Amino acid sequence: MAYTIYQLSNLALFITPFLLEIKFDWSVFFYVGMTIYLLGLALCAISMRDFARPYANGMNTKGLYRYFHNPMYVAYFVCFLGIAFLTKSMIFFLILVIFQTAAHWIILSEERWCLEKFGKSYQDYQDRVRRYI
Repeated sequence: MAYTIYQLSNLALFITPFLLEIKFDWSVFFYVGMTIYLLGLALCAISMRDFARPYANGMNTKGLYRYFHNPMYVAYFVCFLGIAFLTKSMIFFLILVIFQTAAHWIILSEERWCLEKFGKSYQDYQDRVRRYI
């Protein structure tokens, strides 16, 4: 169920901005939104680079993964939050909340899988590194 909600909300997050307008009004919303959005893009690029370079056993604790378990999910959230500010859309923000809630349940599932696959080394990683920021 979480996966279906995640996929539908993800689709909505990618389609909805095309239906919304960004006003270049140089307001606080614009500056905050642009800053958050660009930060999200940077986090996304860095986390994808880091994700592509795991250790030989498949576990990854390098780069942003040294600081939190889920940098790509955090990057997506930050990017979409920036879009919510830029578009000043409460509907988009509500879709983002649904997306993030579903993503959290998927993350919990992924953590269970990692515990099964990597055992104590993943448990130690969980104990010393935060799930999110």
